[in-house]
Amino acid sequence: MRIIFMGTPEFAVPTLVALAGFGHDIVAVYSQPPRRAARRGLAVVKLPVHRQAESLGLTVRTPQSLRDPDEQRAFRALDADVAVVVAYGQLLPEAILTGTRLGCYNGHASLLPRWRGAAPIQRAIMAGDTETGIMVMKMDAGLDTGPIAMEERVAIGPDMTAGELHDRLMVITGDLMQRAMAALQRDSLTLTPQPSEGAVYATKIAKSETRIDFTRPAAEVHNHIRGLSPFPGAWCEMTLNGKAERVKILRSRRGDAGGPPGTVLDDRLCIACGEGSVHLRQLQKAGGKALDTDDFLRGNPVEPGAVIG
Repeated sequence: MRIIFMGTPEFAVPTLVALAGFGHDIVAVYSQPPRRAARRGLAVVKLPVHRQAESLGLTVRTPQSLRDPDEQRAFRALDADVAVVVAYGQLLPEAILTGTRLGCYNGHASLLPRWRGAAPIQRAIMAGDTETGIMVMKMDAGLDTGPIAMEERVAIGPDMTAGELHDRLMVITGDLMQRAMAALQRDSLTLTPQPSEGAVYATKIAKSETRIDFTRPAAEVHNHIRGLSPFPGAWCEMTLNGKAERVKILRSRRGDAGGPPGTVLDDRLCIACGEGSVHLRQLQKAGGKALDTDDFLRGNPVEPGAVIG
């Protein structure tokens, strides 16, 4: 088929590769415009899908907005059968949703209608969900409300981080979307409306919610840490070598010991929570490398009885 692919981050790359490898004609790839690197003074960089598309010899378009009538006309002029959308990063106006012969199909990282929206992977872990998945849906004007074409479920392990789940789901997305497009080509793809019950929205992660609150139960603290690992990272403040420093916690494990919330209970960074405790297993100071507990404590001793938060 003639496919327009729309995606931006690393998560979308395996889907683009899968569709191109299956022999579809990728008539254009849409990605968000290049961005200035995080560190000052560095050049503007192309984003992962943009780079991958160029390596495949594909045409790349990076409009600031798809609401521009000229952009909409250019999209229609591609005369595509279908658009495939994975983490593109813009809401699609009606003229784009209807701008191909068969519509737009989205690969979404949740079991819809649970976790519609921007951050389904992080929110599922932060909520303590034990299962998630990938769903291919035909897009409509709502936010992740379209009918479901295919799904694949994935268990969320008790210590799995958002980064680990992201990497697993992005591979599954490529395979599932390739199968969905093959079925669409055969005219055998069945669409099932989403149920109206159980809708939950995965709002974008705000900076204000990244600080760890040790007054919460250990289960919630642990889920908060792994749900924000590795990015943006849950953090707390520690006094290290006489100086208050912000430290990201990238991995943890639940414990049973108790004490005043935020208190260091032993010499291996077991921290008391409002209920139970968490063992901090991987930490990262600002500008430093991620270190396991032993390596971190060698240069940053934290005595039992200290209070962090």
